[in-house]
Amino acid sequence: MSKLGVLLMVVIACAPASTPQFSGSFIEPTEFDTEYPEPPAVPDGPLDPGVENELGSLIVSIRQGGFETEALDGIVAGGDARVAWFLADLMRFFQGAGPGSQLARAFESLTGASVSADPRSSFVPAVNHLIAWDLPAWDGYDQRKREIYTIVEPRWDAFFEENVSIDWRLVTWGGVLIDDRPLGNIDPCPRGCIPALDDPPTVPADEGDWYPDNEIIFGVVVDDEALALPKNQMEVHEMVNLTLGSSRLGIPYCTLCGSAQAYLTESVPEEFDTVVLRTSGLLSRSNKVMYDLETMSVFDTFTGEALSGPLGEAQVVLEQVSVVASTWGEWKKSHPESRIIAQDGGIGRTYRLDPLGDRDTDGPIFPVGPVDPRLPVQNLVVGVIATDGVPLAFPVLETRSTLLDGERVGYENLEVFLDGDGLKVVGPDGPVTAHQAFWFAWSQFHPSTLVWSP
Repeated sequence: MSKLGVLLMVVIACAPASTPQFSGSFIEPTEFDTEYPEPPAVPDGPLDPGVENELGSLIVSIRQGGFETEALDGIVAGGDARVAWFLADLMRFFQGAGPGSQLARAFESLTGASVSADPRSSFVPAVNHLIAWDLPAWDGYDQRKREIYTIVEPRWDAFFEENVSIDWRLVTWGGVLIDDRPLGNIDPCPRGCIPALDDPPTVPADEGDWYPDNEIIFGVVVDDEALALPKNQMEVHEMVNLTLGSSRLGIPYCTLCGSAQAYLTESVPEEFDTVVLRTSGLLSRSNKVMYDLETMSVFDTFTGEALSGPLGEAQVVLEQVSVVASTWGEWKKSHPESRIIAQDGGIGRTYRLDPLGDRDTDGPIFPVGPVDPRLPVQNLVVGVIATDGVPLAFPVLETRSTLLDGERVGYENLEVFLDGDGLKVVGPDGPVTAHQAFWFAWSQFHPSTLVWSP
């Protein structure tokens, strides 16, 4: 071979690999008009002692089964709009006529915002205003909230004990109480909770014909072992703890966020036991609040970050593995070796195919605050964090359609593929952590997200 030929071979070998030719482009975030009025002015420092006394009187009356209107009038007369957070907390428990309407009027007097015309309740628009304004609370607000919330569920008290980084302004009641049953307990909660499903039996795919092929499953693969979790079962339990491959997993499903995630619950410092995830009955911006049964540490369900308790103090962030939302029929084709949770969940239960019906048809039913307008609020996206730290969102319908047309979708060294008829994201070293969620949920945790567009 000539010297020129050798030189050309060396140049080609040393040249950087060409960037894949991906279809579409990315829409960057921009500032957007929240369409909320200007926030009210608020003072710094502690509350006026008189207002504090009125708060205490109101809480005592509620604890005794009443509602002291004169104390509410005194709170409004204090003119401190920061107390609107506390009023909104009460509005969650008192809705409609009577105390509910009184609280709505008090909120409007303190903030200047109109919230009582909403047909659902005044609670949702009230908290949406407060989130949009990022209105500060006063020092000691969390303890006043503690007094109210522990009237409803005394077992929430532990969450307030070791508050590391919970923003209590955003926490509200989801309508159910805490699931604190021991691991493996299949009994229902005496006072009502969303009961986790622990170590359910599974069956091979060819024995899973009880579940219709066109219904959604959440697929997880660990150590080449694939498992399908039927959506209708996840809508009932919202939390599964199990072993897949050699790993222990906690799999929460936030029905309000449209998001199933899988956490490696042994990914904690050695001084801690394996985490057992449970549903608290609380929400934060419409995202379920989960916690560890062993330490009572609260977790951010969307990120896996421990926010309180011993695990919060240890700054634990649970590792995740990908979850793919696919129809059962297509998942079986892609993963014929997959197993699926047994029809009765191993607890002798019958599951309706659509437990929630049209609950979410008209949008979020709990406060979420302003939503980035680049996509509709409840558009489903698959979210992933790129290797350079940039968050990405791939709208499910458009991305799937583009892939079915034979085009490629990706970002730098990440590429999106069909898995069943769901989406997975693959990097240079294999699949990377990704999951599906409603746009409002993904964007509130990752406001700097780049949105793929065909």
